[in-house]
Amino acid sequence: MPHLTVEYSANLDGRADLARLCDALLATLIETGLFEVGAVRVRALRSEVYAIADRLPENAFVDLNLRIGKGRSDDEKKRTGEALFACATRMLSPLFETPHFALSLEIREIDADLSWKKNAIHPRLRGQ
Repeated sequence: MPHLTVEYSANLDGRADLARLCDALLATLIETGLFEVGAVRVRALRSEVYAIADRLPENAFVDLNLRIGKGRSDDEKKRTGEALFACATRMLSPLFETPHFALSLEIREIDADLSWKKNAIHPRLRGQ
């Protein structure tokens, strides 16, 4: 962990560079210093079917969902959220020039007893 999912409305194709956004969000997570590099994941999921607000076809959204393991203070989680939200806001700033875009972020803690993982990346990055 952390795993950041970027869900976005399909009508953002050609209006936002989601690959560039994912790269910037990955860098932001690593820059916090709170997460081991081999654990960080950022993925974008295109939402084909959606209904937004007053259903105008130009309405669009990006929803960021960050899942993290327990063990970080409230201050660390808040700073991480603020850094991610600032990064996304900056990267998506042209979309805010119209009254048809919504950006959201939520951080969720994962219960370690209910989470299974196997990661071959960690040993490589740790030099083991």
